[in-house]
Amino acid sequence: MPVSKRHSVAVRVGNVTIGGDAPVAVQSMTNTDTADAQATAQQVAELARAGSELVRITVNSAEAAAQVAPVREQLDKMGVNVPLIGDFHFNGHKLLDEFPDCAAALSKYRINPGNVGRGKKRDEQFARMIEIACKQDKPVRIGVNWGSLDQALLARLMDENAARAEPLDATEIMRNAVVTSALESAAQAESVGLPHNHIILSCKMSGVQDLIHVYRDLASRCDYPLHLGLTEAGMGTKGVVASTAALAVLMQEGIGDTIRISLTPEPGGARTQEVQVAQEILQSLELRSFTPAVIACPGCGRTSSTYFQQLARDIQTYLRQMMPQWRSRYPGVEEMNVAVMGCVVNGPGESKHANIGISLPGTGERPVAPVYEDGIKTVTLKGNDIAEQFQGLVNNYIERRYGAEGDVEDTAAGVGAEVRASS
Repeated sequence: MPVSKRHSVAVRVGNVTIGGDAPVAVQSMTNTDTADAQATAQQVAELARAGSELVRITVNSAEAAAQVAPVREQLDKMGVNVPLIGDFHFNGHKLLDEFPDCAAALSKYRINPGNVGRGKKRDEQFARMIEIACKQDKPVRIGVNWGSLDQALLARLMDENAARAEPLDATEIMRNAVVTSALESAAQAESVGLPHNHIILSCKMSGVQDLIHVYRDLASRCDYPLHLGLTEAGMGTKGVVASTAALAVLMQEGIGDTIRISLTPEPGGARTQEVQVAQEILQSLELRSFTPAVIACPGCGRTSSTYFQQLARDIQTYLRQMMPQWRSRYPGVEEMNVAVMGCVVNGPGESKHANIGISLPGTGERPVAPVYEDGIKTVTLKGNDIAEQFQGLVNNYIERRYGAEGDVEDTAAGVGAEVRASS
């Protein structure tokens, strides 16, 4: 059953719409020093080509702010039109004031209300950033993070709680403080003049249950678009699993308009992994499709070798690498399913249910690999180059099914006859 998305206003960020009826958008963030314009532009381009629809960059110093416009210029020359988001903490009011080219080049500002000052300075400095956003006609994400929560607000809520007849526990107070900070800051931004449809909210937590609780509360109390993400998710499987556990629950309830997976990369690992994980979460929930899905069995005592594992990996890598070229050339290819199976138990069945699938021989089975296209067996592959043969069949299938001359329906039987005649 399709997920019914929560109603929210639509916010335009560069060439991307967040909220409204728009699909959930994928965001990412660079880890380069923004003062190094070349390295930053290169990583932004890598993230965009991997599928990130918005990219956030750190703007933490005069040197970084001075290079934001050059980064934008380099990206435009490269044909990379992904919106840039400026991440501001502590000194954002000064940087936006002193570097108008930076303010203009960014498509959105991210402001953490817990890191804009204390007391009277907080209100003044927050207001100044909002005034610049209004002048530049830029949307703002008010991004509350539990690790940098406004301590004055937290103290106020704790005092109010102490006066209750039945005080809440500390966890509830902390959760409420995060949501209150976001909503009060949004109200302040609107009072300064920022339009309602220029505001996106986020309330980042590092605990799965905390995140679910906070976003359910936030979603019930406003119609601003919501940016989801488990902050400090961690490294490797821990970060992937924790992020998936939290975001899948919320998005299944229709909560969330844009997401980022805050993974700590492995040493030397690709920054683009967070984009891939975000896409796979959305695709697994059937909210969006980004790349053909590879269905592969886990292997067991029936599988005679690791050959099917290697083939599944190679095909999956190949499909993802080709998507930047295929996205515009073959509309709809991202919804294709490819099965790579390791024995006769589920191999033929899974292959028949996929758009194209191969069932490799398992222990004691004949050394042949039948291929199915749209449920029909088209050819049986043999020899030492099965992987190359199958990749060629996948390419041919995509060209016929999704190419400009396509609109081919139920042609697998005819194609199978051609393949068998030529082999």
